[in-house]
Amino acid sequence: MFLNHMKLISGTANTELAQKISEYLATPLVQTKITRFSDGEVFVEIKENVRGADVFIIQPTCPPVNENLVELLIMVDAARRASARRITAVIPYYGYARQDRKTAPRTPITAKLVANVIVVAGARRVLTMDLHAGQIQGFFDIPVDHLYAMPVFLEYLKDKFRGEEIVIVSPDAGGVERAREYAKRLNATMAIVDKRRPRPNESEVMNIIGDVKDKIAVIIDDMIDTAGTICKAASAIMDRGAKEVYAVATHPVLSGPAVERLAQSPIKEVVVSDTIPLREEAQRLDKIKVLSVSKLLGEAIRRIHTDDSISSLFI
Repeated sequence: MFLNHMKLISGTANTELAQKISEYLATPLVQTKITRFSDGEVFVEIKENVRGADVFIIQPTCPPVNENLVELLIMVDAARRASARRITAVIPYYGYARQDRKTAPRTPITAKLVANVIVVAGARRVLTMDLHAGQIQGFFDIPVDHLYAMPVFLEYLKDKFRGEEIVIVSPDAGGVERAREYAKRLNATMAIVDKRRPRPNESEVMNIIGDVKDKIAVIIDDMIDTAGTICKAASAIMDRGAKEVYAVATHPVLSGPAVERLAQSPIKEVVVSDTIPLREEAQRLDKIKVLSVSKLLGEAIRRIHTDDSISSLFI
């Protein structure tokens, strides 16, 4: 296969990230027409020939989740009907990932349902980043390449805290493995926030397991949604004598009161990636620092296209 037979198509969810990936690969984005009819229906037209091409469709299913998901499915279907040789759905942020199991009787497993419809639409491979639950890879019956933003964040953290004593903090028990990987590579200690969540999108910090006194605490998570968990964790960490608190998260969902909570929290800096575009309110908040994962995704796309191994990108 030749690199010039690669076709990159961007949805409307994150055009800035798609453009950066395009620049990294020195491959222009395919011209597409994506519009909404007056009743809200999505219409997609691919303006270039993609017959026999290796097509990569870049579309995170971030808010508005349903709009962006349906747009992705329609783009995949359009490419399939245009006789693309292979279609890879590049989904930097996988919406519905938190609905990965039944939490009560008569509830759905929507993460699996979304995987099913992506495959049925015509995708033959998925490239994604920092899934909320790693087992979602198994929901697909096609190859899934699951990347991590860790290399990008590690480079930044090593440079920023050179010579400082830091502690990596997991905001809950489920994130311990992720925090351990960061702590090992940064030669840092680790702490865990024990929390109780009385109802959806609410959390209550109960206890800090580990020593944070007189250290710079870095909270590591896969996403920040309403920011309730991370802000309460930061307050609890400061109450236990930490010098400063920073937060690192791959996906800045930042829904509801998230930006206001972060602004009022003791968190000195919030480091996120560009898997999801920041809304205007978040862009105005100086403490939010955005690092791009475009080169990581671009390199993965290049290696998938040329049938090279991408395992070295996983870390």
